[in-house]
Amino acid sequence: MIRLPALARNPLQAIGTRLIAAVGLILFIVTVVYLDRDGYRDGNGDGLTLLDCFYYTVVSLSTTGYGDITPVTPEARLINVLLITPARVLFLIILVGTTLQVLTEQYRDSVRLARWRKKLNNHIIVCGYGTKGRSAVRALIENGTDRKAIIVVEPDKNAARQALSDGLVVIEDSSTSSAVLTQAHVRDAQAVIIATNSDEAAVLITLTVRQLTGGKVRIIAAAREDENAPLLKQSGAHHVVVSSSNAGRLLGLSTSAPPLIDVVEDLLTPGTGMALAMRSALRAEVGRLTKDLSEVVIAVYRRGQIESAAGPVPLTVETGDMLIYIKDSRSGDHVSTA
Repeated sequence: MIRLPALARNPLQAIGTRLIAAVGLILFIVTVVYLDRDGYRDGNGDGLTLLDCFYYTVVSLSTTGYGDITPVTPEARLINVLLITPARVLFLIILVGTTLQVLTEQYRDSVRLARWRKKLNNHIIVCGYGTKGRSAVRALIENGTDRKAIIVVEPDKNAARQALSDGLVVIEDSSTSSAVLTQAHVRDAQAVIIATNSDEAAVLITLTVRQLTGGKVRIIAAAREDENAPLLKQSGAHHVVVSSSNAGRLLGLSTSAPPLIDVVEDLLTPGTGMALAMRSALRAEVGRLTKDLSEVVIAVYRRGQIESAAGPVPLTVETGDMLIYIKDSRSGDHVSTA
């Protein structure tokens, strides 16, 4: 089931508002009838009590109208024409309003879903919205990816609800199903991020995505164990991030070189300080050394390969290079080498 992010509205509040309005309208009409109770004739001839006024108001507003209490004076009949009849129409609108709202919301959601399907292209599918999936989405958004271009596939109801509250489109089902991935338009996707808690599920999802897309969509998978990384790559993953080995390296750094772990955490934590970024080389930068640029360039992506800027031979910027540099994630500014 595809669930779009909810619009800002509270259905309980809407129902409560209608209920209060209906009760308020009844009390208002009861007051008017009670003040003019001498202008009404009761079937038993003993006059109108407060309970009779409530009874007459309810049967009148609900269009039941038993006829046992009727207005007889001109003033009472004028009040019925000018006040009670419009109030009867308004009362029906209040009662039917909830049903109309449900139908309207269903129609609006179907229109939004059709519009979303029509515009869906070059998007990113995130399989799993646990700790890894949420971190991946935060990194995507920090680097400028629109929330509307991210689809989360998550079978867990609580995690799916969290993704919806984060403003993301959610397909509440298993990523291992080819039908579910087809619903997510995987063939038109830019990339698929596999962030499941199980390496077995990651392998199955990778195989399914490769089968559906013919290897044309980039697959980035997370593996819990280092030994499963080759299997994921053989299954079709273009990049594999091993969480256990990376965590082990960070633990080693925190012991042997504590300042380095602080730098790594700063780079990996969104919005706290330094962050890695990538951009195309400008025409004015072609032919210059990377060390002479205004940013701290640490590597260059050139013809499908990563060239380190920390090597013994200085790197010269070429046409078509992608510069990998460090920026200040709090302000979005580049970290200057000056």
